[in-house]
Amino acid sequence: MMDTEIDRGLLEKIADLIGKPVGAFNIRKDSGCDGRQSTEHIEITSKEDKPGIDIRIKPGTVGETCHIPVIITKPGIRETVYNDFFIGENCDVDIVAGCGIHNCGDQESRHDGVHTFYVGRGSKVRYTEKHYGEGSGKGGRIMNPETVVYLEEGASIQMETVQIRGIDSTKRTTKIVCGKGAEAVVTERLLTHGEQTAESDMEIILNGEDSKGRVISRSVAQDRSEQVFYPRMVGNAQCFGHVQCDSIIMGEAKIKSIPAITANCTEAQLVHEAAIGKIAGDQLLKLETLGLTEEEAEDCILKGFLA
Repeated sequence: MMDTEIDRGLLEKIADLIGKPVGAFNIRKDSGCDGRQSTEHIEITSKEDKPGIDIRIKPGTVGETCHIPVIITKPGIRETVYNDFFIGENCDVDIVAGCGIHNCGDQESRHDGVHTFYVGRGSKVRYTEKHYGEGSGKGGRIMNPETVVYLEEGASIQMETVQIRGIDSTKRTTKIVCGKGAEAVVTERLLTHGEQTAESDMEIILNGEDSKGRVISRSVAQDRSEQVFYPRMVGNAQCFGHVQCDSIIMGEAKIKSIPAITANCTEAQLVHEAAIGKIAGDQLLKLETLGLTEEEAEDCILKGFLA
């Protein structure tokens, strides 16, 4: 586990891991298991019918973290992995996923991760998923994550997805179904450059009375990269939903943002906002008067925007 400098670098980038994780974990490397540990309250087992794992968290589990990162260090690997999370009632846990690809060859490396969450009554889940790519090879670094979440009464999920450089193509699909009093907050941060493409298709369905949903998407498209966003909020009961998409466009990039809200109940309150624009000239000028070059000023603004 963590045998090479490449392994250690990828795991630190996508999961903030330095050394062996504390608590439950499963590290997947090059289509195999590179290390696994269950705890008294979190059990991780391999699926028998397809690639992937089942993560079962006992009711009442509080203050524990489960790491399930994936790293690919060889060109030519193409995999689809299915991970299912069964989270009991009244839990309060953190789950850290993510995928890092190091490709120095000419063949494509691709990881498609399908994650399904079943979150029990009154449970709170904080889920982080970071994507990162590196390597000097011509082979593509491709990721297509799919996340489906079912929130029972009073349950909540705070989901943060981050993709900053290195991934040539990604198509992200997210679906969250909220029961009575449930809450979903999704924060998405994305930067593309070169010829990279990124697409995000997201739907939050507010089925339960007093359920809440919020989407906060921030992205930067540089060079000739392209981004497409389809965030949707559906209100089927007395509920509140808010979709906010902000993007900075640079160079010859293209961005398409198509937020949609659908109310199927007179008590549903839904709001959407979308904005695309370039970096304001006065912001650059202000930083340049403080001694920064134009490139340094741009970098400072982008880091603050994506923070």
